[in-house]
Amino acid sequence: MTRMRLRNYHPLAQLHLSHPVRYSSITPPRTGVPLSQAPHRIILRWAAGKWNQAQRLQESDLRSAARVVVLGSITARNLFNDEDPIGKTIRITNRPFLVTGVLMAKGQSLTGRDQDDNVFIPITTSERQITGNQFPGSIRYMLVQGKSANDMDIAEIEITQLLRQRHRIAKDKENDFTVRNLTAIADVATGAAKVMSMVLGAIASVSLLVGGIGIMNIMLVSVTERTREIGIRMAIGANQRAILTQFLLEAMMICIMGGLIGLLLGIGGAWIVSQVADMLIVVTLGMIGLAFLFSSAVGIFFGFYPARKAASLKPVDALRYE
Repeated sequence: MTRMRLRNYHPLAQLHLSHPVRYSSITPPRTGVPLSQAPHRIILRWAAGKWNQAQRLQESDLRSAARVVVLGSITARNLFNDEDPIGKTIRITNRPFLVTGVLMAKGQSLTGRDQDDNVFIPITTSERQITGNQFPGSIRYMLVQGKSANDMDIAEIEITQLLRQRHRIAKDKENDFTVRNLTAIADVATGAAKVMSMVLGAIASVSLLVGGIGIMNIMLVSVTERTREIGIRMAIGANQRAILTQFLLEAMMICIMGGLIGLLLGIGGAWIVSQVADMLIVVTLGMIGLAFLFSSAVGIFFGFYPARKAASLKPVDALRYE
């Protein structure tokens, strides 16, 4: 494998906050997976420019199994608040570790896991002092970053060839490992999101159609019941445009009120989901404006026929209506 396709990496062990991590009397909330299931042996490389403070772990830390640690941004905030964590000592399973760096926020992974509520230590330190390992030097999985997106496919091929060589796999034998390209996974996730958006859009369209037909029926009933009122208005000087405008505005007001109620229910539901599922859901002013715009459009479209019917009534016939 050529070093042209891959960036350098640093062997680290990633510890989820299910491991006791303390600074003074402060302990972060216990998130992540149970200790027995934690993916605590990996080789991970964070790209250059992603280090928020101080320096990354060094090769000497790996060789000496040093008790040094790099914190995720959420872990650093939970432990130190606004205090500078560099040079401070925290305790992981009651062992002191020196904080040498803080990672910049990365957000959620493709699987939805928060990548910022972790701590990172040399893998040798994890094997010898924290988790133990019956097979020193072995890892469960590793993450590799290409120098650019264009090199991902070539890097995948090179990694596969190198691992087959290191595992001494014959040409006619299948791999005893799995290589996954996150770009392909991201494409699949994007495609699934597009399909879901189309499905939700279709459901919303059917809902608008049903609601619009209901509004049309309500307005037709209103026109029938108010025929004499329409005749009186025409008799005292109201023209067809005034009658048309009146009923269109009424249909729009019905739709806007329905849209307002739906908007309040939607915001309330989003808030409940964000609290229960611990998810960040953002409702923007643009979304609110778009909801009112669609409500008005539905009112105009489905209210036009009843309004046109009311405006086309003859005053004499309307006044005679019982």
